[in-house]
Amino acid sequence: MDDATPAPRSPAPAGSLEDHVRRLAERGITRVRSFAWRDLGDVDAGGSEVHADEIFRRWQAAGLPVEHRTSALAGRPAGTEPSAGATGYATLHRGGRYGVFARVIPREVLRRQPADTAVVEIWNGVPWFTPLWRAAAGVVWLHHVHGAMWDAAVHRPLNHAGRVLEARIAPPLYRRSVVATLSDSSRQEIESIGIPSSNITVIPPGVHARFTPDPARRSATPHVVVVGRLAPVKRMAEVLDSLASVAARIPSLSVEIVGEGAMRPVLEAWIAAHEASGWVTLAGRVDDAALVRAYQRAWFVVSGSHAEGWGMSLTEGAACATPGLATDIAGHRGAIDPDVSGVLVPDVADLGPRLADLLGQPGLVDKLRMGAVRHAASFSWDSVAAEHLALVVRSATRHRAAR
Repeated sequence: MDDATPAPRSPAPAGSLEDHVRRLAERGITRVRSFAWRDLGDVDAGGSEVHADEIFRRWQAAGLPVEHRTSALAGRPAGTEPSAGATGYATLHRGGRYGVFARVIPREVLRRQPADTAVVEIWNGVPWFTPLWRAAAGVVWLHHVHGAMWDAAVHRPLNHAGRVLEARIAPPLYRRSVVATLSDSSRQEIESIGIPSSNITVIPPGVHARFTPDPARRSATPHVVVVGRLAPVKRMAEVLDSLASVAARIPSLSVEIVGEGAMRPVLEAWIAAHEASGWVTLAGRVDDAALVRAYQRAWFVVSGSHAEGWGMSLTEGAACATPGLATDIAGHRGAIDPDVSGVLVPDVADLGPRLADLLGQPGLVDKLRMGAVRHAASFSWDSVAAEHLALVVRSATRHRAAR
């Protein structure tokens, strides 16, 4: 099945979150444990962490206790006790950036798993191998296949080992797992590593209600925003390379980069080398209100990522009536409705020329703004949380029938 004929998305499940919690209880499931590399408090948190947080908050509020197990990174102490904090659900930090897998997986394999606990595995490159040790219902959130991203993420020979683990060793263990992903293009990637299409459900992420248009905030001059972790896979220096040609032709252009990460020194060096401080701003990590204002100011949300599970910044921006301009990759397809809520280009080098073209067509930009708002309106976190919980019910039903 190719891009032209995507698998139909399952309709939203009937019933509320509370209905699904009741159905789980009838099947003996009264709580959830999740396993993820990072959580929302990590300095490198991104869309995957937002996704988990939005869903787990809603499950917890509906009466299903959630314990979120993740690593201790960026100066956060390891071994802290579960604490609900502001999220409502408990979070348990164990192990460092890579040690968390070596610490947690053997422990879970050896321990007696509680039969009343469903497991959510967030497979972000390195799997948790939950099919080998979970005792009850389980689902896997696999937002995208990393593939060539391994070369940017780790040095040799770990990059090769990561690709082999992700594409060859782990998939046979997950062939019977209930898998959720974010887009049809990501589903096709997951199929390519051997996970049957019949076990994969596409559930796009939601858009928070705080993301709304405010025409009064729109910049009077061309302004674009780039949002995300400052990581190699986001290719932000390459984005600036491409946009520099537009800045040379349109001196009023400004670019704001929102996010933090390891690539900040590289971007600072780029700005200095190109004397670009007058038109490029590194805003760093900002709070929710400032992020909304950043989207509302912009004319376009730009993303040159090499790979994404879902371009969350593109739908958040769309809800603020800011169209997307992004590379045509798995994860951007779906986040952008091409030529309705934004524009996809073949490669990162094409972003600048296409932006220049769009800036010369104000009528088209206005049309894309209206299309962006309509596109974003179809994504609801309440619906997303219910659909994911329905998958847990499906897994629990299947597990109960197999006993």
